[in-house]
Amino acid sequence: MIDFASDVPRWMQVADVIRQRIADGTYSPRTRVPSVIQLQAEFGIAQATAQKVLSRLRAEGATYTVPGLGSFVAEPKE
Repeated sequence: MIDFASDVPRWMQVADVIRQRIADGTYSPRTRVPSVIQLQAEFGIAQATAQKVLSRLRAEGATYTVPGLGSFVAEPKE
């Protein structure tokens, strides 16, 4: 799933996978997205890389964070 030999940074590749899962309905609005630990386990990435993925998705408005609960899919913008 992640091409470790690619010139595309790993965080971008993982963020693309999460974006695709949101787009295809795998993760629907208001449902939790994988945590840092879950991203590390699934994709074989470092903690800092997983944190960057979640930070980027939050900055884009694709997800939001509830302190103590995790990151969730944002409602689609119309």
